Amino acid sequence: MYDLLIENARIVDGTGAPAYPGGVGVKDGRIVALGQVSGEAAERIDAKGEVVAPGFVDPHTHFDAQIAWDALLTPSAEHGVTTAVMGNCGVGAAPVRADMREFLMGDLVNVEGIPLDVMRAGIDWQWEHFGDYMDVLDRRGLGINVAPLVAMTPLRHYAMGDASLDRAANPDEIAAMTRAFASAIEAGAYGYSTTREGVHVGYLGKPVACRNASLDEHRALCGVLRDAKRGNVELTLKLGGVVSHDEHDFLELLVRESTRPVTWLAVVNAAEQPRSYEERMAAVADLTGWDKAVPQTTCRPLRFQLNLANPYILGVFPSWQPVMRLTREQKLATYADPKFRQSFRDDLKNIPAFGRDIWSRFYVLDGVSEQATGIAKSGKSLRQLADASGRDPMDLLVEIAVEDELRTTFDMAALNYDAADTIPLVQDDRLLIGLSDAGAHVDMLCDAGYSTHLLQRWVRETGALTLEQGVRKLTSIPAQFFGIDRGVLAVGKAADLVIFDPATVACGDKEWAHDLPGGGRRFITRSTGVRATIVAGQVLFENGGYRDGARPGRMLRSYDA
Repeated sequence: MYDLLIENARIVDGTGAPAYPGGVGVKDGRIVALGQVSGEAAERIDAKGEVVAPGFVDPHTHFDAQIAWDALLTPSAEHGVTTAVMGNCGVGAAPVRADMREFLMGDLVNVEGIPLDVMRAGIDWQWEHFGDYMDVLDRRGLGINVAPLVAMTPLRHYAMGDASLDRAANPDEIAAMTRAFASAIEAGAYGYSTTREGVHVGYLGKPVACRNASLDEHRALCGVLRDAKRGNVELTLKLGGVVSHDEHDFLELLVRESTRPVTWLAVVNAAEQPRSYEERMAAVADLTGWDKAVPQTTCRPLRFQLNLANPYILGVFPSWQPVMRLTREQKLATYADPKFRQSFRDDLKNIPAFGRDIWSRFYVLDGVSEQATGIAKSGKSLRQLADASGRDPMDLLVEIAVEDELRTTFDMAALNYDAADTIPLVQDDRLLIGLSDAGAHVDMLCDAGYSTHLLQRWVRETGALTLEQGVRKLTSIPAQFFGIDRGVLAVGKAADLVIFDPATVACGDKEWAHDLPGGGRRFITRSTGVRATIVAGQVLFENGGYRDGARPGRMLRSYDA
């Protein structure tokens, strides 16, 4: 007798093989029958011709804080995600001592846009070592599975204290760091993450601590992975432009010293330049391969929400980078300075990071003042407003924000808004599709629905990918890269499944949810066309809602791969 029997399905197994009709029989959390299946079952689902596929594996999330108060890791399961890789970009929540908590939260505020008051209310810090972190969260129960990376910034701060913010580690500190990391790998962590991106400024407005790491520190951590013969490295390089010689050499060091696959961020096309990413790829062609270094890309339009209290995304422009370190009062003074405004106009001419005329894609989403709310209701872009009033759009941007005491939320379509730019990325088999940032930038975006967007936009609407190709890019490819025993439908495999209607599956627009600790709000996205998300053979999400009390997920361990 099966615990769960899915009948009348269109099976897409995650390997890229053609879809075929059949069913899936599940017992004790595993697939025990596949294809023409019949028999008694405790629970039956008639798929009615809908697709059953492996649960999706999200390779780039920032659930490190949210997992402490939201065991379901919403809204990922609503989009068919059954496993999330977290701990990316060098920032995280473990290892930690009591005197480090404010430091780690300060990094998560500045780098990942998670409000400080939310973390203070939502994280109970019932752990110190990374293995403790994994165990505590595992015991509490999880909706989906989690494969955690060890972020290098907390690792350095644990070994060095405040000195991690200012210098490289000495030999004794490297030894302490290595011991802590080896302990985490022994506990089942999936590797480590770091960043070299200049926008990543954290606690006290200083560069996140891992940006101060020496090559010897990385050699030591890579040596742990080499000895363990498992795990990965995740690296954020400079987010745009050609990969420099220094970045190439650093990437080469990680691949060589770890002997493990490395994934790095990011590869996207410059706006309105569909093949511009090839130059970035060419600079690392000798390192590119699924057993070496694999760039990540995104299949979602990079549409950001921002306010000028935390203008994170504008940090790609030199004129805005010093602003990230300023107090609120200093920001207000800077925005009033005509020289600052002109410096941004010059940047827009010299650095076309987001294409021509960003102001035609810049909107007021909401605000508090009468002016801001009125503009939001008009639905007009800053370019339209500026042209109608004879104003400069840069002046308009800062004046709206300052008048609203920096509470205005702006919306900007930055990259991937043009299908011609994005199709080459989603079709390129050298790239890992990810960058959802689920759990981060809660007042700017919610790309946790990247999977349903891919199936909607790049499979159904454009045909850029076949259904089988799209599912493979969401399942077996990321699972195999990280050494996660998921992503394929086969007898004996874990029954992590998603049932969806390929004719209607889609990712909805962002909407506000007031569900953060302390009543804070965040953006979420809902899905349509996802019939059910099943983890370890248990239905977690079905027909638009979560099953009461369902916690079938677990903290995955790299030694189980």
